[in-house]
Amino acid sequence: MLSKEDSRRLAQLERQLRRDDPDFCARMGGGNFSVPTPRPPLALFFVAAAIAVAAILVAAAGWWIAGVIVAVWSVVTAIAAGYRLRRFRSR
Repeated sequence: MLSKEDSRRLAQLERQLRRDDPDFCARMGGGNFSVPTPRPPLALFFVAAAIAVAAILVAAAGWWIAGVIVAVWSVVTAIAAGYRLRRFRSR
């Protein structure tokens, strides 16, 4: 991982290359290679679903308090996934 100073220098070099040789940048994809492409948080929704199934199983086993705790954990994970999905769509 790059430090903040190194990231700043890399971004400056990328901007300078884009100004100096835009054809080369177009051939190479033209994107900012130091920034990863964002993806929707589908894996987080699958994790929330798996936690919800675990909550149902724990509650069915008779451990109600643990089942409620795991269910709350599942809801928090689903809310985090929804928040990340909303941020992803706003870009």
